Amino acid sequence: MAIEQTAQTARVPKNFRTVITAAAGGNVIEWYDFYIFGSLATILSVKFFEKSHPVAALLSTIALFTAGFLVRPLGALLFGWMGDRVGRKYTFILTLVGMALGTGAIGLIPTFEQIGLSAAIILFCLRMLQGLCLGGSYGGAITYVAEHVPEERRGYYTSWLQTSPTLGIVLSLVVIIAVRSYFGETVFNDWAWRIPFLFSFLLVFITLYMRANFEESPVYEEIKAKGKTSKNPWREAFLNPANLKYVVIATIVVLGEGVVWYSSQFWPLFYLQTVSKVDTLSSSFIVGIGLVIGTPSLIFFGWLSDKIGRKPVILGGFFLAALTYFPLFTWLGAATQPGHINYPIAILIIAILVCYVGMVYGPIGAFLAEFFPGRIRYTAVSMPYMIGNGWGGGLVPFITTAAFTATGSLAYALIYPIAVPVVCLVLSLFLMPETRHMKIWGADAA
Repeated sequence: MAIEQTAQTARVPKNFRTVITAAAGGNVIEWYDFYIFGSLATILSVKFFEKSHPVAALLSTIALFTAGFLVRPLGALLFGWMGDRVGRKYTFILTLVGMALGTGAIGLIPTFEQIGLSAAIILFCLRMLQGLCLGGSYGGAITYVAEHVPEERRGYYTSWLQTSPTLGIVLSLVVIIAVRSYFGETVFNDWAWRIPFLFSFLLVFITLYMRANFEESPVYEEIKAKGKTSKNPWREAFLNPANLKYVVIATIVVLGEGVVWYSSQFWPLFYLQTVSKVDTLSSSFIVGIGLVIGTPSLIFFGWLSDKIGRKPVILGGFFLAALTYFPLFTWLGAATQPGHINYPIAILIIAILVCYVGMVYGPIGAFLAEFFPGRIRYTAVSMPYMIGNGWGGGLVPFITTAAFTATGSLAYALIYPIAVPVVCLVLSLFLMPETRHMKIWGADAA
């Protein structure tokens, strides 16, 4: 056992911490690109849709936001195949460039008043590009990092990468607050809303510099050197009955994780703006600070999963989220009445919600990387994540906002965020294996 551990340690690249930092930093920018759209949904709705029906325009914008999630499995198929056939490194960089260009171009689109319906069509196309690239990004990021780090601390090290979506939202909110504060409300709503999108053109150069010196994953290099790369990752992952079973189980787990993720740290922004009628600046401040406070929980629970296992931590998050969503959002509404906002309480509630994200999301990267063999890991990790997180989680803003708009009831709006984790908790109790001791180095790599 000691000899095996020493051999594995010798193969771990000495710069693996630099790899984690660069991968996480790049992912922050990619998620910034994706979520800047949702953060500015209320403004985009009046810029690219007919103003005479504001509710319909907002729902149309949220639907576009959701469409970016629905196309993500297609990106997972495309880039997952490339990652397992061509390599992790170049596929990883390609998704980044496409993501940043799609986001930056949104800042250049003429508005509905200037070119009519064509504005919404162009916005839709760019949103699809975002979704495709992000569909291939996560599987590459988590696979690349997991294949660089020591076996016994995989939960801890991959959890650093898991903070990137949360920090991407924080970055988007910081940029929005800075631009809005500098230019003022009127100018921001007139044209300065474009600056956060155009900022992506600068960010892409920063990330390319960070990833320029990346080398191929050592695990993938070992698989390739032995001639064990998959000739057809799609067929092997999805048409092989044994692997397909694993894909279905992983999708169930990620579905619950995705719904908790978006219900806990993305829908609160919509909730504050559309239900509590908190202005964009104040709502961004509340959510941003709450996210910053809660983000270290992802690293803590990733570390904890190395000690007690992935399964109890993730399922514990499902349970707590389903049990407390209604009282927490009721409390958040009471603390953010127009003209009487209790900022400390509102921020505390957001931080609690983000801790649920830490429980379900912190260990999920390690779980997925351990659950699938290296020869098809990029494809097999990407697809469950993008179906569960992209479809299941991505529907949260649209379903919850539409349900509240139609009924005016918080209870109806929270049916989906509560029911999905409950169902996934019950199924995962029987189907989800514990993967903490599974190895992905050496003889187990392929």
